[in-house]
Amino acid sequence: MRRRFPLLLSTALTAAALSSAPAFSTVPAHSAAVATAGNQPYASYWHPATILDWDPATDPDARFNRSRVPLRPRTSDPALKANANARAGEGKVASLVSFGPTSANPSQGSTSPNYYAPGYWQYIDKLVFWGGSAGEGLILAPNPTVIDAAHRNGVKVYGTVFFPPAAYGGQLQWVRDFTKKSGTTYPVADKLVEAAQYYGFDGWFINQETGGGDTTLATELRNTMRYARSRGPVEFMWYDSMIESGPISWAGALTTANDAFLQEGGRRTSDSMFLDFRWNASTLDSSRTLARSLGRSEYELYAGIDTEANGYDSTVSWGSLFPAGSPHVASLGIYRPEWTFNSSSTDRAGFYTKDSRYWVGANADPSNTATTSSWKGLAHYIAESSPLTTKPFVTSFGAGQGDFYNSGGTRVSSHGWNNLSLQDVPPTYRWLVSSTGTRLTPSVDFGDAYEGGSSLRLTGPLDSVNTVRLYQTKLPVDTDTRLSVVVKTPAAGATRLKAAVSFTDAPTGFTTIDLGSTTGTGWETKTLDLSAHAGRTIAQIGLQTSGTAPSYDIRVGQIRVYDGTVDTAAPPTAPILLGSTDVSPTRKSLRLSWTASAGGAVHHYEVYRRNPDGTRTFLGATPNDAYFVPQLDRVGTETTTTLDVEAVSTEYGRSAASSTTVSWTGTTESNLALNRPATASGQCTTDETPAKAVNGGVDGGNSDKWCTLTSNKYLEVDLGSLRNLTRFTVKHAGAGGESAGWNTRDFTIQVRAGTGDPWTTPVTVTANTAASTNHPVDLTARYVRLVITKPTQTTDPAARVYEFEAWGS
Repeated sequence: MRRRFPLLLSTALTAAALSSAPAFSTVPAHSAAVATAGNQPYASYWHPATILDWDPATDPDARFNRSRVPLRPRTSDPALKANANARAGEGKVASLVSFGPTSANPSQGSTSPNYYAPGYWQYIDKLVFWGGSAGEGLILAPNPTVIDAAHRNGVKVYGTVFFPPAAYGGQLQWVRDFTKKSGTTYPVADKLVEAAQYYGFDGWFINQETGGGDTTLATELRNTMRYARSRGPVEFMWYDSMIESGPISWAGALTTANDAFLQEGGRRTSDSMFLDFRWNASTLDSSRTLARSLGRSEYELYAGIDTEANGYDSTVSWGSLFPAGSPHVASLGIYRPEWTFNSSSTDRAGFYTKDSRYWVGANADPSNTATTSSWKGLAHYIAESSPLTTKPFVTSFGAGQGDFYNSGGTRVSSHGWNNLSLQDVPPTYRWLVSSTGTRLTPSVDFGDAYEGGSSLRLTGPLDSVNTVRLYQTKLPVDTDTRLSVVVKTPAAGATRLKAAVSFTDAPTGFTTIDLGSTTGTGWETKTLDLSAHAGRTIAQIGLQTSGTAPSYDIRVGQIRVYDGTVDTAAPPTAPILLGSTDVSPTRKSLRLSWTASAGGAVHHYEVYRRNPDGTRTFLGATPNDAYFVPQLDRVGTETTTTLDVEAVSTEYGRSAASSTTVSWTGTTESNLALNRPATASGQCTTDETPAKAVNGGVDGGNSDKWCTLTSNKYLEVDLGSLRNLTRFTVKHAGAGGESAGWNTRDFTIQVRAGTGDPWTTPVTVTANTAASTNHPVDLTARYVRLVITKPTQTTDPAARVYEFEAWGS
């Protein structure tokens, strides 16, 4: 099978990942000099020589890259597997994912909702944070958001060590530096262990593809891994590339030429091996035999498949790896499953459709993988695992991204975001609905939320009982155990919804408890007493609908299983400002830290700014004790801004806030385009004039905007005289309450001093999805022009701009 590792690392990796960056941001080079003040911290990366100088005590980014979520144990009851063909406890899945370029993986998320958020952790056992390149760094540590989400789902996370071929910049000296010995120690190995333990991840994927090696070098690579494992705990996955005599030779198998990289006599070298893509039935069978003869399991061998280019249209010999009706021959290694995201660009619905087909098959049902396609979905072969083995269990169906942020059903931020540290454990079964009539459609809905940016939504004609299996669990019930469900209906009245719970003594039969009626159209909490089942263990949690409705529609904002009353954690203490960077006179980025709560189990900490009108705006959250605030905007002429940090417990009780302040200095900006003369290429209706885009508001309804259908789309504003400009703000369709799919995708901003001067272009934006975008500049101009080249996320041809603002003095 054709190999794509080097190709990707040199070019395609970077190109694919750029689409996930915020449309208005730039990525600075990563170094100690840059990562100071209040600048964006990034995940760590090194060459073998530079990692020797790494010290978390002096690296200003290090504390922002720590994961605080321990690896959870998992359960998998064969009686509850969704697919009859799937096998539990056999082949495992390793997922090799690139979340961004090596040098540009933000530590704690960003202000763009456009990010790959894995949603099918239940089929994955290991995630490799893929990256590394000759020009940036060979050694890439995973960022903490990925570690947090993976560990919360019981999935181990590995960093990557990549030695590229010479054609892609590889140097054999780097391999020698990696294996260099000092007395009885291997200094780079010590640093690999230190980084994994300090940042909180589980091991390293070693991809050695630099040619020119010999037996001595290959031996020292094995010694390096064995030494690191002895200093651990730290695990290693070895890629089937280098062989024991030194050359690079991909076998697609465990052979007598490479088996010492897995096991050498009685010495364990690595914990697993990723077999190159060229495997077949014969090589897998011989690999299994050899692994067993070494005293190792065949499931420590991961047969690689390459889905970076073609996703679920890739050709895979599934019968050779997972023969029907027989034990799995080996485990599965997936290279680049984020194809489902990259090939969907900014189309969230398209990504969700593709991701579902990739993992559970064309029918969006893990129990029904019947299809004419050879790709049946991973659920056809692998039984689901669940990390829900201890209380409390809380899910708000958060995907780790969103177009806004809600707290307790209240909108506390209208900005887009991604942060996998805030991702809830996804449903074990996506989606498993049984019905004697029409099946309802479950979905993760980004239009409303109780906590975070999404909720569970059930829609469709209701004409029979529907049972929606959501989570496999192993949660003991005590005399004070409660199950609460937060729901929202379009109108007051009967929810027609019941909580459905099964127990391990009868795992496939559900006990249901009616949720009753709602009193309005807001979020309402229904708390159910499970004390009658004390001494039993919950095996499944689901929902059941009954009755009839021509168009059923209900949102579930949260499900919570806990004991007694909802616990709170002690507040964090001593929040301090580690650094501040002025993005403009009215915008800062910040680095904050605080002392962790002294008591109570904390799920995460939330950071807010207090507004002059007494409200608060959500700025971000983390399980860590340090957080980077990418965007703090000055309100009016305020001279200081108070920041609150509060602890959210594992039962979602909130602590009191601890506070610190940020000072503002300098001249305030004003919107110089406000009510200035504006012209445009055209307008959709008589009401949607250019003047609507400079009237200072977005609250006047759908006609409070400039709209045009012309082929060349532009909006021009005369500022009246030469002005010093510091930033532009564009408020797109979503800012006025219209569909996010109509937010402007590609545009430029042009300026000139006079009508006889040529236009220059200080701002170019592609792949935007946000409802409001900000673009810092430092220039002087009188005339400013917004030029739109792709008006929406879809094929809709209309440009919709609610405000075009030019800020400065």
